[in-house]
Amino acid sequence: ILTSGLAWHTDENALRQKFEEFGAVEEAVVVKDRDTGRSRGFGFVRYTQEADAEAAITAMNNIEFDGRTIRVDKASERGSGGGGGGFGGGRGG
Repeated sequence: ILTSGLAWHTDENALRQKFEEFGAVEEAVVVKDRDTGRSRGFGFVRYTQEADAEAAITAMNNIEFDGRTIRVDKASERGSGGGGGGFGGGRGG
């Protein structure tokens, strides 16, 4: 699942710990800027069971976590080739 709006200080351990309340977490990743190493404010949580992921999405979306209201949604499967979300637009610079 995709978690966005994370506080800059939220790390992978905090993310994993919170989301383990809903089931066994296979992987928790906070995406970092490759130049600065700082959090980019979003991450991913992968559950071993789909039902646990659904429960986490329902319970955690638009809830305050670590000082910020976060958004939690189903992440698109990697390599699925299906239609993507509306994240188009050019990158500045």
